[in-house]
Amino acid sequence: MTDTYEAMEILEIDEAATEEDEIRALQHLVNTGQWSWPGRTGRAMMDAIEAGYVALGLESAIDYYGNRIPSRLEVEAGTKGSVEFVAEHSPYGLLEENDV
Repeated sequence: MTDTYEAMEILEIDEAATEEDEIRALQHLVNTGQWSWPGRTGRAMMDAIEAGYVALGLESAIDYYGNRIPSRLEVEAGTKGSVEFVAEHSPYGLLEENDV
């Protein structure tokens, strides 16, 4: 994933995008703290975290509504948002540039 524009294009426009492409795009948005998007993008990011497809970012963030989103370093290993939770629940494993 190269940038936020590419991630949003995958999620909003690219009809050929696979589920893995979409999850990779969501992980990019979470990693880069793109929580200020209103509507379905923020909900999709949180839904992917809840499902165990996406880990929280390395830094905490504030969402569109002013809620604080913790970093993956602030949650207990094996719980939602942690890389261990993603490794256990995602059919694709951890999908990000360096699998951090």
